[in-house]
Amino acid sequence: MAGRVKRKAGLAAAEALAARTEAPLACALCDRPIGSQVEWHHRVPKSEGGRETVPVHPICHRTIHASATNAELAGPLADIDALRAVPAVAKFVKWVADKPADFRAPVRRGR
Repeated sequence: MAGRVKRKAGLAAAEALAARTEAPLACALCDRPIGSQVEWHHRVPKSEGGRETVPVHPICHRTIHASATNAELAGPLADIDALRAVPAVAKFVKWVADKPADFRAPVRRGR
């Protein structure tokens, strides 16, 4: 139940942000417009002292964490462009590019 509450709160925050900026909110990983659900990804994991968050689709968020460890995300992959350069993530971004905003599919762990 806690996950649903966080997602709804995240969507409300995303809608408020989009209303202020007059532009549709886009996913930090795949650059597609955010649909009805948004998750907030810590660029540097909270366990490593990170505070900055970026909006991502749930499927993109799961792909990020399936492709890299927290130590990698805190170090060389803290930059979104560096994260996109990881072969598994690059393949995912190319694959998901033409999918609708609320697309869902299982994500396999590939570390």
